[in-house]
Amino acid sequence: MVSGVEDYPKKHVQQQQLHTRYKLKMLVLLILTNLLTVYIFTSPYFNLRPSPMGSKNHISLPLGDPTTLLDELSSTKEQLSISHSLIAEMHKKLNSTSSLVEALLTELSSRHGGLTEKEKGSDPVKSLNAATSDEVMLVTGPHKLPLGYSPRMGSDEVYPPVGGACLRYQEELAQYMTYEVGGECPVDDVFAQRLMLKGCEPLPRRRCHPKTPANYVEPTPFPQSLWTTPPDASIIWDPYTCKSYKCLIERKKAPGYFDCKDCFDLDGREKSRWLFDNGRLDYGIDQVLKTRPHGTIRIGFDIGGGSGTFAARMKERNITIITSSMNLDGPFTSFIASRGLISIHVSVSQRLPFFDNTLDIVHSMHVLSNWIPDAMLEFTLYDIYRVLRPGGLFWLDHFFCLGSQLNQTYVPMLDRVGFRSLRWNAGMKLDRGIDKNEWYISALLEKPMT
Repeated sequence: MVSGVEDYPKKHVQQQQLHTRYKLKMLVLLILTNLLTVYIFTSPYFNLRPSPMGSKNHISLPLGDPTTLLDELSSTKEQLSISHSLIAEMHKKLNSTSSLVEALLTELSSRHGGLTEKEKGSDPVKSLNAATSDEVMLVTGPHKLPLGYSPRMGSDEVYPPVGGACLRYQEELAQYMTYEVGGECPVDDVFAQRLMLKGCEPLPRRRCHPKTPANYVEPTPFPQSLWTTPPDASIIWDPYTCKSYKCLIERKKAPGYFDCKDCFDLDGREKSRWLFDNGRLDYGIDQVLKTRPHGTIRIGFDIGGGSGTFAARMKERNITIITSSMNLDGPFTSFIASRGLISIHVSVSQRLPFFDNTLDIVHSMHVLSNWIPDAMLEFTLYDIYRVLRPGGLFWLDHFFCLGSQLNQTYVPMLDRVGFRSLRWNAGMKLDRGIDKNEWYISALLEKPMT
């Protein structure tokens, strides 16, 4: 992506040149001021004569034609004003690029010794310039507050919130920010989501309009919408392999793997999810709600909620659930919204967008599993603990791992976070054979009251 630390001098030379120009301008201004002073005091119009009548400590300063002197001073003032404007503009440009340069230097330092020969041969300054555009600078650089310094912020400028990893993928970021301002956004959902999954989250805002579905029709009224397949005209199908909901529903019969393969069939397995409790891995919603005083589970969050059926079941019980989902070759977030439910398009890596001690319940099925690096998973579990109120429930539904990881990694991790176990079930996943030693965990955990 960038060259090695041997190319650092190129960056430093460029920065030093900017600082040198600034210092030279200040030096020129100082010299001009001194020359003006010498001119005034050495001109023939300047004459020090004792004032008549032996006045004490009075010096007469006849300065000749005042109009000429005022014109010269006015000209000097105009030049000073122009120089000041140039310096201010230079400061603005330097500030707008400082964050990108600092991030690049940090990355170069961290990657020293691990670069390929191809990477070492590239020009980092050229790469940085090629990967930036006016739109990129606007969404990554600082913006001065119109009213000046804000005591609440402790600053007179603000940076747009953009995921730190966005700066590690500068070419992709520049591509994402390439569009006609005020026009229609590119249909680049797959590309944008890939950036998010690599850690460029949140994505920067864009100044363009998303493509609108042709022949859009009004959604199905609530509550019928909870169990009605929405019309095809409700979304843009360009990013997906299937081009209709019928195709998505029938995909469950197709060979191969698809994420949440049968989630769009509301008359199939979705119809019975979480209605029954088998006393083992499958928990029922009503049995879970009975562990809390009636009516105290009101709001919650479902992490990676597929097509939104968990939120639909909760909605039938007057409980509001926000569902996060990714559109992995299917319009999951749009489908959830079409059912009259609240969906947000964020990955499991994103910090939960809720304040501390606010949610009654957090649920996750299949998404939280051993595919997540241990450190990231522990941060996620602590984040769930953070947003739950005291006495709030964390429903860990079918967590997948290997038998060797169960007691060695994940049980100690959950203990460290500090949940109290209300219910715990473990069972082998047998669809690929017992020799794989694959396991599921389902657990109902409580954030302690004190």
